[in-house]
Amino acid sequence: MKRTLGVCYYPEHWPEDRWAIDAAQMIEAGLSWVRVGEFAWSRLEPSPGDLQLDWLERAINVLGDAGLQVVLGTPTATPPRWMLDKHPDMLALDAQGQTRGFGSRRHYCFSHEGYIAESRRITEILAKRFAKNPHLHAWQTDNEYGCHETILSYSDAAKRAFQDWCAQTYQSPAALNRAWGNIFWSMEYDSFEQIGLPNLTVTEPNPSHVLAFRRFSSDQVVRFNRVQTDVLRAHTDAPLIHNYMGRVTDFDHYDVGEDLDIASWDSYPIGFLSDRLEGSPEHKARYLRQGDPDMQAFHHDLYRAVGKGRWWIMEQQPGPVNWAPYNPAPLPGMGRLWAWEAFAHGAEAVLYFRWRQAPFAQEQMHAGLLRPDAAPAPALDEARQVANELAALPDVDIGQSRVALIFDYVSCWAWEAQPQGADFDMFRLAFETYRAARRLGLSLDIVSPDADLSTYDLVLAPGLLETPDSLQKYKGIALIGPRTGSKTAELSIPTPMGPNIKGLDCTVARVESMPPTAQVDLENGGAFLHWFEELEGNAEVSLRTSTGAPAIMRAEGLHYIAGWPNAASYVDIIEDLATQANIPTERLPSGLRVRDTCSHRFWINYAPEAVTYQGKTIASADVLWDARD
Repeated sequence: MKRTLGVCYYPEHWPEDRWAIDAAQMIEAGLSWVRVGEFAWSRLEPSPGDLQLDWLERAINVLGDAGLQVVLGTPTATPPRWMLDKHPDMLALDAQGQTRGFGSRRHYCFSHEGYIAESRRITEILAKRFAKNPHLHAWQTDNEYGCHETILSYSDAAKRAFQDWCAQTYQSPAALNRAWGNIFWSMEYDSFEQIGLPNLTVTEPNPSHVLAFRRFSSDQVVRFNRVQTDVLRAHTDAPLIHNYMGRVTDFDHYDVGEDLDIASWDSYPIGFLSDRLEGSPEHKARYLRQGDPDMQAFHHDLYRAVGKGRWWIMEQQPGPVNWAPYNPAPLPGMGRLWAWEAFAHGAEAVLYFRWRQAPFAQEQMHAGLLRPDAAPAPALDEARQVANELAALPDVDIGQSRVALIFDYVSCWAWEAQPQGADFDMFRLAFETYRAARRLGLSLDIVSPDADLSTYDLVLAPGLLETPDSLQKYKGIALIGPRTGSKTAELSIPTPMGPNIKGLDCTVARVESMPPTAQVDLENGGAFLHWFEELEGNAEVSLRTSTGAPAIMRAEGLHYIAGWPNAASYVDIIEDLATQANIPTERLPSGLRVRDTCSHRFWINYAPEAVTYQGKTIASADVLWDARD
């Protein structure tokens, strides 16, 4: 697999006589890809039907003639102001019924038929004009679905579409009433037209109603994206890509990915540490200028699954961002480290965001590879260094890991609909599972619930709404739970009660959630936080609480865990399971991570100090690699 670097560029922001200068400098820095166009609708169509595409064609040709491969984005994330005059009801409403208006971006409702038609139209226009351009080598649909919490809309368009979705899904109001348990609190419906959206209720809405709305909302994203991919497929064989975000779980990325060729995501490690991750003040201070050691890797592995093996970084943080509560600069070397970590996890391309820092509007404080005055920013030399190293390192195949972690978007929605504890979060549980395994030097594959698990030696299945068939058939070592298989697909308690795993006589009899001031102590000195389940059954108890209650029950290789382990306990538990699976582990120093490919081992040091381990000294913010035997 060939690895390449690129950058995001906005020719509409700069004088035309600057384009060739920028393109030459990109080539000199070792960049191969350039993404353009995803926010340019107002310049492509300044008024309805007034198409101004020549400037974009000139820009693509200037960039391509310099030797760059172009990714063209459809501009549907930023509809121009005249679009609202044409479709005044196209805007989304938030859960409080307030309009999410014009003045930034992502100002549309996925259910608005008029805007869907406009998106199809502009995609068709761009495809007909540019699909045969020899410099255009990939397309990006829209931009960052879900960013700014824009998946859920409570507009009239969404209500009408949800009512139709319910009619198609349940076929009759009686079936819907049974599925949702609407006999409770006299919530039964006589017709689908009576069904509203699950907001502005006196107290909490029916969680089954909420989960159905989340499924519907995800399906609307899939439909919206498919409108564009269907148009593009008719005109081009170039790969189709979308750039997903970090810790955005509001739609099913696996489903969207079915219509695409490559998954990509936008990696902002320092912003995410501050804005999107739990962590102690000490942890956040230690990694203030590097980002969390596992956050980027988790998403690399997740989007490799979403992309069916093919994935990119479409936007890589090069310096301070503008959108987090605080925006420190990266340590010297982090622009290189983040890129190499992505390549170690199988990325085909890493594109830095952006080429030149904008001197105006919302992102003027967001760093680029060039400063606003076009002088080099610190990350430019780091990008050049990565490009030189890529030319020297042979291409490698990452292969398949021996450990799989199942991640499920529907489960995220289920536990948001009915968390039972204020801090029970599916992403957080999966991420802490992943982190514990990585602290043991393990490389993982993140997989969907539908994935074939038969070739994995160890499977981790935290917090799944339902126990997937793939796990029911699995014959290896598995850690299942907490909360896995505890509800039906409609978010009600099954009979018999969960987890209902074949061959494992174990039942969750009762659950409790705990505030941060409480925990359940384990007999080995560890503890469960946040969540604990009382287990019954005849399966073997392999770990108990300090009071003798089952903490883990097992049968053959299947292990059900009754709580959410603290960090140290999670490492202990996964280490024991890896030993059972004959998978070597090694407890890594704080901040050091490894990633194994078929031919190389990568050593990645997120720590703010040098680390010496197994005879190697890895400097802070550095990456080393060795050929494997």
